[in-house]
Amino acid sequence: MSQAIVIKNKKAAFEYHFIQTFTAGIMLTGTEVKSIREGKANLVDSYCLFIDDELYVKNMHVSEYKQGSYNNHEPKRQRKLLITKTEKRKIQSKLKEKGTTLVPIQLFFNERSYAKLEVAIAKGKKLYDKRESIKEKDVKRQMQRVD
Repeated sequence: MSQAIVIKNKKAAFEYHFIQTFTAGIMLTGTEVKSIREGKANLVDSYCLFIDDELYVKNMHVSEYKQGSYNNHEPKRQRKLLITKTEKRKIQSKLKEKGTTLVPIQLFFNERSYAKLEVAIAKGKKLYDKRESIKEKDVKRQMQRVD
């Protein structure tokens, strides 16, 4: 089998401090799965929310599958996430705190070839935290050049 497909949300790590992460299954159509396997998905502006006690991811862009014909999916439709009841309760209680949000971090296929979405309960970074992140990244890059 070829290398694993992992689609990351790099912007989220820059914008937020991650408090706790969860792995959730995601309900997809056939053309969405094929498109993700080609690496044609984007998590940049996506976010998670609860609608009627169900967890959904919104704004996750999955490009249309080129051989999809009339069976193709809508690129930015909301997709249901599959998590256990205990995880759902834990997430809902954490989200009641001020300043917390649920952010998708990465989309991948597990060893059984199921699409999974890793989500994190996160707090927004302040401007000075973002500057610190940039400094750390620069130092790490310079250290790798020296080695």
